[in-house]
This record gives sequence, structure tokens and C-alpha cells, in this order.
Amino acid sequence: MDTIEKLKILSEDSQYDLACACGTRKDDSRRRGLDGKWLYPVTLPQGGYSVLLKTLLSNACKNDCKYCPLRSETNVRRCTLHPEEIANVFMEYVRRKKVFGLFLSSAVIGNPDHTMDKINAVAHILRYNHNYCGYIHLKIIPGASDAAIEDSFSLASTVSLNIETPGKNRFKVLSGKKDYENDIIRPLKLMSKLTGAGNRFERVKCTTQFIVGASDETDSEIVDYTFGLYKRLNFKRVYFSAYQKGLGSPEIPGERQFLASPEKFFMREHRLYQADFLIRRYGFHKQDILFNEQGNLKLDKDPKEIWAENHPEFYPVSINRADRETLLRVPGLGPHTVGIMLKVRHERKITCLEDLGIRGKRLAKVKNYVVF
Repeated sequence: MDTIEKLKILSEDSQYDLACACGTRKDDSRRRGLDGKWLYPVTLPQGGYSVLLKTLLSNACKNDCKYCPLRSETNVRRCTLHPEEIANVFMEYVRRKKVFGLFLSSAVIGNPDHTMDKINAVAHILRYNHNYCGYIHLKIIPGASDAAIEDSFSLASTVSLNIETPGKNRFKVLSGKKDYENDIIRPLKLMSKLTGAGNRFERVKCTTQFIVGASDETDSEIVDYTFGLYKRLNFKRVYFSAYQKGLGSPEIPGERQFLASPEKFFMREHRLYQADFLIRRYGFHKQDILFNEQGNLKLDKDPKEIWAENHPEFYPVSINRADRETLLRVPGLGPHTVGIMLKVRHERKITCLEDLGIRGKRLAKVKNYVVF
């Protein structure tokens, strides 16, 4: 296969890794770029959107991850790109001003450090041969050595390693080859240490991803680990990817459960993202995320509304006197609207929610919890 044909296959296979920005709105959705490669949108710090070239270096994997369609036992068309091939194609995109940066991952070729050597080689070529100073997101391969990980940090803007499941017992259901403590937790702790305050790589962002529903984990376990990733390890973002039917081995829990209720898998992912947003942006604590008797988030209502229903003593909230943290506890109010409220309050008393751009169902929801 030539470079373009390999890129079509490998960029298509990269869709299973969500540890970069992508969402549900039209502007957030991935799209096909030149030659069929996937381009993923990112929100720029100064506002607006640009895109990442997102691809695998190889899909020839030696691992047995039972949720993954690229695991060693499956019959898929395998190929591998040379570091120079990726670098040359990416720089052509850069010269044509088609991309904001690169997201590069890979299946495990031979062993973790051999794979990391190839991934890091792409970044080396871009940084030192092409003098590229822009955005590069590199995946850390589970089981990679400390030296290989540090090399990635010296080259990347963002690094990520998928935690996959909350805890080694859940992890054992999905892989017989990888060791959770050594291959996943050890690198995650090192990533946290390298980006700690005052450390050499403090500027590098760390992200990770859970594969939701492939194993038999509960939402409470995922949320507990998510808090740890943010509060103890200082990760910048946690992503959630709902297991999809037919991608994995028939023997895993996710495959059996999906057959019974496919729509629940994607709503579960959505609820976890809502809980994550409450943690990152709304100041919610671990005990504020409420679960059902099975330890899962309710699918018929978002976690913020559930908290409000369980704390009637907290309401009504004064629109004109409450502080930011209190206002963010009101169902229907988000950081953007609360920011507008606080700004308007410096100038005048708020007497009408409609003046703040709150309309329709959201308006009806907010009115149940506030006073003027």
C-alpha cells in the first residue's frame, strides 16, 4: 500500500480513541479531510475551532484487549506507517493551513518501547527537521518505560494514556496480557509527577479515557477514579467512550449487555460526561454525585437535577445575591450564564431571566429554583 492508502485505513481506525476534543454539536464533529483522513476539531484558547490530523501509526497490534476491534486475534487489514510518511503528510497539511495540530496514537508493534520509539520519532522529525512549533498530542503506550514517556513529554503539547477501567479487577475482564498496576497506573502516576507544579514539563497537559460498559464496572467506580485523576493526579481531562456492539469479543460483559439495551450505553456515556462537567466546571464534590442502588447514574434525569431534588433545603436561590458557586447549583444555569449574571449585577438588579437569554424549557426549569 502507498502512504495515502495506509492513512485512510489508520485514520479510520483511530476513531476508537476519544482522548482529544470532539463533541456532539455540528462544529464539534469530526470530518473527512484530504485523501479520506479524519480531522478532529479542537476549541482554540482564543475562541473558535480548528482541526487535528488524527491517525494511528500502526494497527498491527500484539495485545488482546477484548473490547478493541484491532486486537491481535481479529482479521483486519493491517498496515504501518513510517515516521517520515506521517511527518511529510502532516507538514503538507500545515503548509496548506488545513490543520491546527497532530494527534498520534498506535497499536502495540512488538513491544511498548519499540512502539513509543516510532511515535516519538514522528514528533522528533516535526520538531527538529521541520522546525514545527505547533500542537502535538502523543499517546503513551501501556507498559512504556519511564525514559520513553519522558521523551514524549519533551516533544508533545498533550499526552494521554487510556485508563480503560476503574481498577484491576474490572481490567482483568478485558485483557490477559496487560498488567493494570504496571502498564496503566505506574505510567499515569509518572505523567502526574512530570507535570507537577514547578516541574520541567508543567506545561504539558495529560488526558485519559474510560471504555464505558465493556467490563462490568459501575458508574460510581468510574466517578471515584475520575475524581482521583483530577484531584490527586492533576489530569486536565477525562473522556468516556461507550462500548459499541460488535467491536469486541462475544465473551465480554459489554457485548452481552449491549444486545439487551443498546440505547442505554450511549445515554450512560452522556450522563458520565454531565457528571464530569459538574466536577470540572461546577465545583461539585464526590458526595454530590448521586447514584441508584446499583451504583449507577440515573438515565432518565441529569445528575445536577437529581442533586437539586435531593436538597430542597438549598432552594430557592437568590438571583441577585447568591455567589457563583451557589448559582451553579441551579438546574438550567451553566458557567456562561452565571458569568453574565454576575456581570449584570454590578450594573443593575436582575428582574427578568429572559433578558439574560434564558428561554423555553430551560427558563421553566430555572424558575422552579430561584427568586429575585
